[in-house]
Amino acid sequence: MTVTSLLDLRFAADHLDDGPPALLEILTVTRAFDGCLGVDVVTDVTDPAHVIAVEHWESLEHDEAYRAWRAGPGASGLGDYLAGPPTLTRLTDVASF
Repeated sequence: MTVTSLLDLRFAADHLDDGPPALLEILTVTRAFDGCLGVDVVTDVTDPAHVIAVEHWESLEHDEAYRAWRAGPGASGLGDYLAGPPTLTRLTDVASF
């Protein structure tokens, strides 16, 4: 079962210039992680501080392995650019119910 993970982020006001480029650099590693099918980044049209990374994973197990890696040796430092902790929502296709 494939998984789509939405990582909802809000950049701190003092990181609106350097935060988005840092995120894009961090996501190059995410895209290369085992099981990642791709990552898109979208920005709120009325609030440039609000960004969502839309990640596609081969399986929930691949996504969980990635999250565990990011929580440990693969820590990215992204939190330094954010106004608060990100929100993660994981979804699957309706046909996978």
